[in-house]
Amino acid sequence: MLDVTVIEDAEAAVVSLDPVRARLLAELAAGPASAAMLAGKVGLPRQKVNYHLKTLERHGLVELAGERRKGNVTERMMRATAASYVISPQALAAVQPDPDRFRDQLSARWLLALGARLVRDVGLLVTGAAKARKRLATYALDGEVTFASAADRAAFIEELTAGVSALIRKYHDGDAEAGRPHRIVVAVHPTVKPETVAGPEAVARTETVAGPEAVEAPAGPETTH
Repeated sequence: MLDVTVIEDAEAAVVSLDPVRARLLAELAAGPASAAMLAGKVGLPRQKVNYHLKTLERHGLVELAGERRKGNVTERMMRATAASYVISPQALAAVQPDPDRFRDQLSARWLLALGARLVRDVGLLVTGAAKARKRLATYALDGEVTFASAADRAAFIEELTAGVSALIRKYHDGDAEAGRPHRIVVAVHPTVKPETVAGPEAVARTETVAGPEAVEAPAGPETTH
């Protein structure tokens, strides 16, 4: 089972968002189970659970883990294909965010567009690497910093911009014939407290997140796509 996988297909996204099927996915992420075992947990007849499981299986969200005999019946033991799922903007291709339409480093909505592109691009890369049976080279950095004042935050952003931009200038080689372009995303945003993650409001602290395989450096030279 994968720790996380990206749903790129629109129909699979619709299937996963159904409340009953989402509950089944959560149950199967905890361990293999049959339709009969799940029926009592979700409060539905076994036949209806089996229908939902077949729909999830058809879209690659669950898979057969094995079979077991129970009396005269052979039960199919199903499991989730991942512990968690992320829906890619690719599932809404016609209206997916495009951070190239506007650039505003202080805009939370531009940050959302960058994050959406990161999910889309890494999802496509993971899918391609899996099909080619190759390892995908990625790196991510996640940290948290508490600023004493808005002035300290502004100074941090200025130094971060200068540092990342200097690294890009140092290592970027647009003339390298065998070189492979990489994208970098560096972001600073208020941290959402754990108890508010599932709720409508976010409470501020400050977190910095950086992760390449996807690049957008603040106030620096453009990278090659």
